[in-house]
Amino acid sequence: MPELRGRPVGVLAGGGGCIVARSNELKALGVPNGLPAFQLPPDVRRQTVLLSSAYALFGEMSRRVVSTMQAHTGPISVYSIDEQFIDLSGLSIDELQDHVAELRLVVQRSTGIPVSIGVAPSRTLAKVATGIAKKQPAFKGVCVLEADHPATLGHLERMHITDLWGVAKRTGEKLERMRIRTALDLRNAEPREIRKRFGVVLERTVWELRGVDVIRLDDIDHKRQNIMTSRTFGQATGNMDDLREAVRSHAQAGAEKVRRQQSVAQAIMVFLSTPRFRSDLPQDYPSLTLPLPMPTDDSRIIVGAGQRALEMIYRQGYQYAKAGVMMIDLADRDGLQIDMLDTQETEERRQQSAKLMGVMDALNREFGRGAVTLGGMRKNERWRQRDNGRRRVF
Repeated sequence: MPELRGRPVGVLAGGGGCIVARSNELKALGVPNGLPAFQLPPDVRRQTVLLSSAYALFGEMSRRVVSTMQAHTGPISVYSIDEQFIDLSGLSIDELQDHVAELRLVVQRSTGIPVSIGVAPSRTLAKVATGIAKKQPAFKGVCVLEADHPATLGHLERMHITDLWGVAKRTGEKLERMRIRTALDLRNAEPREIRKRFGVVLERTVWELRGVDVIRLDDIDHKRQNIMTSRTFGQATGNMDDLREAVRSHAQAGAEKVRRQQSVAQAIMVFLSTPRFRSDLPQDYPSLTLPLPMPTDDSRIIVGAGQRALEMIYRQGYQYAKAGVMMIDLADRDGLQIDMLDTQETEERRQQSAKLMGVMDALNREFGRGAVTLGGMRKNERWRQRDNGRRRVF
């Protein structure tokens, strides 16, 4: 809404209690994410516009942004409902600057949404570039970083280690004890030593900061507000049973990730995609966002919602090459506000759900992922995902 530009704006979670998204103006007033609305200081509350979550609209606008980008650029990999990685390989540095600046204008003209675009040789550096584009007006929403350029090294030197994508606070504290305090310090660290102390994912971050694109989206395991699970199929299919099984598998995997970070999801988005480069096939990129009946981490509820969304977006006559499920508007499970109208029966159902999901997760940890599933089919797995190994920039 143009009339809200320049004003402090907050978006409330599905239950209407906590602020889960903030405009830059609201952040500047010192309002933290997750703050209950009733705790806003009176002077801040008077100048703040609070909006309710509109998941269907949010999902539709996300779909429009992605669709607009798909028409004007290379392959897109959706990371969250408001973040995508784009393959821009083949363009020179000079061409990249002009291309993404034009892309930003096209998206804003088509959807009314201002976006920030960061370009770099690796995902981690691209996330750094996006942060710069978003926060520094001089860049006008676009930042292109070269891995070894002095300006890039200067940005990394000013960036605290915990501001990096995927570096949690506890990891940052351990790194600081090793005198690694900035992103540049981590870039200059010995990769083998980092792997020995912290594991392969942080070692990959070292290489990413040097411009080597080696991180997969699933490598990043920090606490997130949205969780996406998707893969390209081994073989395109228009069979509804194949698609149901793909969505079921992704929804269950996403629910497990939600539980792993001790969160609950308040909405779910399901999307399908036809093969982008098959000009001989009709193209279709449907998606739908549905609110969940209550904030939950229960695979049964999440899988059921995913199947309903699939039924609503599926169209006969198309060969789909990809399906995905996104958990949206994640909230801290332990900090979730309890509805005063909840009954003892409701609380008992929550406890039963927690026990059942705990048993499922324990069995899958012991016997391997997929050992326990919810009504999955194992006969025909043409939809099974493949990882094509292509890398993206954000």
